[in-house]
Amino acid sequence: MTVDAAEILVEGPWRHRFVAANGARFHVAEAGAGPLVLLLHGFPQFWWAWRTQLAALADAGYHAVAMDLRGYGASDKPPRGYDTPTSAADVAGVVRALGAQQATIVGHDWGGWIAWSMPGLQPRVTRAVGALGMAHPLTLRASLTGRRQRRAARRLLTFQAPLAPERAMGGKDGVARVLRAWAGPGWPDAESEWRYTRAMRVPFVAHTSMEYYRWAARSVLRTDGRRFAAALRDPVRVPVLQIHGGLDPWVLPETAALSGARVDAPLRFELLPSAGHFLPEEAPDQVNAILLDWLGSLRPVRVRPLSSSGR
Repeated sequence: MTVDAAEILVEGPWRHRFVAANGARFHVAEAGAGPLVLLLHGFPQFWWAWRTQLAALADAGYHAVAMDLRGYGASDKPPRGYDTPTSAADVAGVVRALGAQQATIVGHDWGGWIAWSMPGLQPRVTRAVGALGMAHPLTLRASLTGRRQRRAARRLLTFQAPLAPERAMGGKDGVARVLRAWAGPGWPDAESEWRYTRAMRVPFVAHTSMEYYRWAARSVLRTDGRRFAAALRDPVRVPVLQIHGGLDPWVLPETAALSGARVDAPLRFELLPSAGHFLPEEAPDQVNAILLDWLGSLRPVRVRPLSSSGR
């Protein structure tokens, strides 16, 4: 049974709107005013994964915005554009559509993969990077040559098959199985299972969510994949926050920790020993406290005043 995308517009202490960026329309939920913090969800979720952070960031004086990635939630679901360079261009376009020159980009899971990629692909809009439950893309790629991380990421291979993953994720308990497999003890709750299962049944989402995985795996030996790797080869030169779950079975903690070697800027790494993969929801209070403390440590954004001629 399909679900209308309008169901994604969950009410709460935030505002819903749609913005045009990079040739597509994106849904965002936003709260507060101040420096922009753009929140990127992962698989198999949608903007609602950041509901606790939206409120906490807004209360602390930030413009908190959680977007539905291309192919998810209430955002557009075109037949193509699920490569990381396009995702980064989507994010940069949303930042500008929100009226900002720069933003702190905070992502979880695939959102974390995109956040890690922003300094290499869209440096002008990237003030700082927060990555939850995700290693640097080149670190994760390299770690797949090792037995432990390759075994942990075996679902990446199953997602390469045609049609079968879509059928499984759109089925009765496909989403719930993924959530339970990757989470730590005590999560997901019944509401989260229900909402993410419903969101996966919005037309095309079961397919478009798979396309992220397919591009990441199939592009490695192609020209576009080599260009992507080349763009990320230089060290990250903006501040980075990494938060990782000690029980994460998908991106192993030791893999995540290796990402620090790719950062030539202030780096903060926080390990939450009793949490799994879905940190914003499994450990919201800890994530909020760490995130707000880190954001407070960043130097204020300098806004260049316009000249009298407007240039």
